[in-house]
Amino acid sequence: MSDRFDCKNCNESLYGRKYIQVEDNPHCIPCYDRLYANTCQECKEIIGHNAKELFYEDRHYHEHCFRCFRCDRSLADESFTSQDNGLVCSDCYCNEFSSKCVACDKTVMPGSRMLEYGGSTWHEDCFMCHGCEKPIGAESFIPDKNKYYCVPCYEGRFAPQCSQCKKALTKGGVTYKEKVWHKECFFCAGCKGPLAGQPFTSQGESPYCVKCFSSLYAKKCAGCKTPITGFGDGKYVSFEDREWHQPCFKCSRCSVSLVGSGFFPDRDQILCTDCNNDD
Repeated sequence: MSDRFDCKNCNESLYGRKYIQVEDNPHCIPCYDRLYANTCQECKEIIGHNAKELFYEDRHYHEHCFRCFRCDRSLADESFTSQDNGLVCSDCYCNEFSSKCVACDKTVMPGSRMLEYGGSTWHEDCFMCHGCEKPIGAESFIPDKNKYYCVPCYEGRFAPQCSQCKKALTKGGVTYKEKVWHKECFFCAGCKGPLAGQPFTSQGESPYCVKCFSSLYAKKCAGCKTPITGFGDGKYVSFEDREWHQPCFKCSRCSVSLVGSGFFPDRDQILCTDCNNDD
């Protein structure tokens, strides 16, 4: 009597029948499909032993069920992604979710070189200078209203010129007497020290720092003999050909302040009313 050769699960003879070995145990086809075959994610039917099976992550599909859920095209040989547990081909995904280039109105494909600015998107080659009409690409640019310029075009068309070096002023700078300078070009006509952010004054058309202006042009106080610059507490009193800082304008004898009071000149001195009456 020959040895038995039965299905491990249902014990039916496998002689003359197809079977599948699982861990060294033979199974008839119906038992194998029922016990081990995967269920198709799409149609929920068993994926039989003789069917071509595709899988993505932990999901399994019949080949004919592995399709884009929007356009129904087969994804067997196509690139795709997953959305809300459904499969979407690249074209459908890009049409719905990818940005469009504001220049050519075509989809900016994921992974392609692009530029984003102010909520808009361009293909890198579509981002053009409105001046020379050449691609700006990843180079620096300057926006002007709804137009974009490469740096050379913007400087040549719109940027003001520095009064000192005559080169374009694209950012920052100093404005004085309706003229503009680069910060590093705005310096004292005397010592050549930088004036940006510092107190300064001018003599004619030339700017001067406080120290240079004081030593070169400022009048001297008749009281303390130091320059009257007009900076800080710059109020002063002028009488005939003499000037005083306000705190220095006081009686030559008793030192009482004469600001807002009557006074009397006495040769090189100025006297308050009381000291003048004493004479």
